[in-house]
Amino acid sequence: MFGKRKKLREEFDRKLIDLMSTAKDDWIQQKSLSEISFDYNDELNYYKLSAEAKYFFLFKEAKHRNIRIKL
Repeated sequence: MFGKRKKLREEFDRKLIDLMSTAKDDWIQQKSLSEISFDYNDELNYYKLSAEAKYFFLFKEAKHRNIRIKL
């Protein structure tokens, strides 16, 4: 019973780490797009802030779950 629960937690921790990686890449991409844009664009700013909020939400969730990423 407890082994299955630990296995599920490890599986979802790995999924969270993968999701964090893609969210970070998306945030960096949106940030660079808004920086190289000539004019201020509300839509680009919205996507940048949305991507940032998603990444930091996942970051707080990982911190709450005590996930350590080994580089």
